[in-house]
Amino acid sequence: LTNGSAYGVRRALWGMGGAMLSDFVLVGAAAVGFGALLAASEFWFSVVKWVGAAYLAYLGIRLLFSRGELDLHGHPAAAALPGSRRTGFMKSFLVAVTNPKGYLFVSAFLPQFIDASQPQVPQYVVLAFMFAGMDFIVMFGYALLGSRVVQLLRRKGALWLNRICGGALLGLAASLALYRKSGT
Repeated sequence: LTNGSAYGVRRALWGMGGAMLSDFVLVGAAAVGFGALLAASEFWFSVVKWVGAAYLAYLGIRLLFSRGELDLHGHPAAAALPGSRRTGFMKSFLVAVTNPKGYLFVSAFLPQFIDASQPQVPQYVVLAFMFAGMDFIVMFGYALLGSRVVQLLRRKGALWLNRICGGALLGLAASLALYRKSGT
């Protein structure tokens, strides 16, 4: 939503690519048992949890203190920013890959669709592409919504959109920091 409103759908695609890459990491980690490790190890679960919470808080604070500057005319200024495509890609990737809930969800959910009597690697590859594809559709919808809503807003509205998104990221960081594994 933030990338779509700040840079337009085309530039938001870079962030979507980062999130989709993280989907492949999550599915790959589930395939090799990383989710089981997080479920079994309080230490490693806490490490991933706190890294993720800190990164979300950092992004939320940056949005809260932004000036609400958006390019409302086709986003050419955003296209000229050096490294901003890579930055958008990496931000989205890091947000998703440092969320321990993602690992636990994928590790609990995807194995239900694996036939143990068949080779597992091709099945996980298909599931990874399906998972990333569905994620892309949802993210594209949010980016499109953000790019359309920003056209209705002016500078003050854009500032409040950043504040709301920043507050939401801080709320997510707090919920992640307070999250406890089942049974602990």
